[in-house]
Amino acid sequence: MVEAFVRLLCPECGKEWESTPTDLPETRQNFSCPNCHATRRLTEFMRTERDLEIVRQFE
Repeated sequence: MVEAFVRLLCPECGKEWESTPTDLPETRQNFSCPNCHATRRLTEFMRTERDLEIVRQFE
């Protein structure tokens, strides 16, 4: 089985990282940056629409 990854970008501090969709909360829930701890909806951390589509497939 191929593991899916999504790319994340903090809108506050600019930190970039990757995560598996199964390690993330639902897109409507709040999420905190592991670097600066800014909290926003998970959708605001998605780098691209494709990353968002991938996460929604796992909800």
